[in-house]
Amino acid sequence: MSRSAGPARPPPGRSGGFRDRIRGSVVWTVGGHVGTETIRLLGNLVLTRLLFPEAFGLMALITAVMIGLRLFSDIGIAPAIQQSPRGDDPDFLNTAWTIQIMRGVLLWLSACALAIPMAALYGTPELMQLLPVAALALLVGGFRPTRFETASRHMRMARVTVINLSAQALGLGVMVLLAVLTRSVWALAIGMVITEALRVLALHIFMPGHVDQLRIDRSAARELIRFGKWIFLSTACAFAISQGDRLILGYYLTLEILGIFSIGYFIGSFPRVLGMTVLERLMIPIYRDRPPARSRENFLALRRLRDMFTAGLMAIVLVLALVGPWLVSVLYDARYVMAGPVVVMLSVIVLLQLVGMSYDRAALAAGDSRRYFWLQAARAVSQTVFLMIGAHLAGLGGALAGQALAIVATYGLQLRLARRHGVWDMRHDCLAALGALVIGTLAIWLHVDIVATLFVTGG
Repeated sequence: MSRSAGPARPPPGRSGGFRDRIRGSVVWTVGGHVGTETIRLLGNLVLTRLLFPEAFGLMALITAVMIGLRLFSDIGIAPAIQQSPRGDDPDFLNTAWTIQIMRGVLLWLSACALAIPMAALYGTPELMQLLPVAALALLVGGFRPTRFETASRHMRMARVTVINLSAQALGLGVMVLLAVLTRSVWALAIGMVITEALRVLALHIFMPGHVDQLRIDRSAARELIRFGKWIFLSTACAFAISQGDRLILGYYLTLEILGIFSIGYFIGSFPRVLGMTVLERLMIPIYRDRPPARSRENFLALRRLRDMFTAGLMAIVLVLALVGPWLVSVLYDARYVMAGPVVVMLSVIVLLQLVGMSYDRAALAAGDSRRYFWLQAARAVSQTVFLMIGAHLAGLGGALAGQALAIVATYGLQLRLARRHGVWDMRHDCLAALGALVIGTLAIWLHVDIVATLFVTGG
């Protein structure tokens, strides 16, 4: 059997090399995310002028369904490769890749089966054709090589970042061309598939390392399933947390208002998505190789990193909270003006999330996927309940306020998990909570008139 060794991990004693990899990974991850969002913004500005708000409402529903399918079937292949001692073993990687392909096929078939019920539920016959076509991106994504995850395992993100940005830019070019030719939502659906195909192809061609083969190793499969059974349940909850708002709001709001919300969400959620991207790439390797509970030195090093992470994201949130409505008015035409107060409200939500955002992956780094699931389940239930109550009572504004209350309600459980794995930092949380209170209050006070319109519009 052919075996291709993945990149070797530097010896544990070489802390300088470890810190260099952290810095390099942060730079490339942040740079890649900023590049990604810049490309998305440019495309968004062009596409909103070529298409109509309802098109973005349709795509918000399609994207929510696709992400939901992806999350509801996730068995944690990415975190398993990052945290497992066998994460560089070709047998383990081949097994993970084979399972990933089978999952991609099932995801596409599931999307086809959901097309008719979704079209009936939302009263949009177009979903019957759009959803199966857009979901081909899930099928194609199943063939993504495991070299993508091993790069994250060893915090070597440069080439991955370049490939992702290149594929996204080319895919956007195709999407814009299709929008010019068709002036139809089909441009967005087909462009999504082409972008994913370009990304997977480029990763196969240009990423060095182990060449995946279709093969199942029983011991590797058992380890993946043992770790992944709780991840499967956790990501089902993550769907409710990350995408449930659009599906619930799609029931309460018109497609036009939902499309406007998606524009506001795109801008207002930038700091949160950036933070989650950095944490996804960094925290499992850091917790795995330098657990803060092991020594005071590790704890203080993590504190410095966490403080810089939170302060940097809060600075971005502060800017968006203050100038978000003005930014929307400059970038978009009058049809999207209501996205401005959405940006302000989302900024407040992100501020609350920043207090404990960096803790959760300590559980995954320790292989404790069960307790990670219970935290995600509590968040999903809390957010769904508060969001539905808020949407019913006060429309879009009430739904967003409900999300903020759900974050506060579940912080105690997050703190408990962090303390169990020795990663809780009380000083950080107190300072972050104070910063969130000051910035959030200032943002609402400055924009109270336009924020108030969310509580009477679209309910």
